[in-house]
Amino acid sequence: MHLSLARLAKAASTQTGFRPSPMALLPPIPLYRRLLRAHRKFLPAEMRILGDEYIRAEFRAHRKVENPAHLIGFLTEWQMYAQKLEGDAWIGEKIDEGKLAKLSDEQVYQLYDLMQSIEKHRKGE
Repeated sequence: MHLSLARLAKAASTQTGFRPSPMALLPPIPLYRRLLRAHRKFLPAEMRILGDEYIRAEFRAHRKVENPAHLIGFLTEWQMYAQKLEGDAWIGEKIDEGKLAKLSDEQVYQLYDLMQSIEKHRKGE
């Protein structure tokens, strides 16, 4: 009987189908620290300052979010950003059209402002 329970537990824990198993979502404070460490390790000093300020502002703005769907979406996107930053596949990557379409006008403006800051930095202004 114990052998069949062990097999059942093993079968339940293995991945089925073609969908990847979901990643474990980090709590806000460990994720925040991971992001700052990733910036410190992988970004040049000027970009790190800009990125750290942006992360601080976003985490402060979302500190009192009550809607679980918004919180999960927020943490998921930041965790995916951290994973990309820790790899090197993010360089030159374009934003997904679906995500861009979901942005509010204010978010599009913030993204445009960020893009302008990066362009100014690249040109050395």
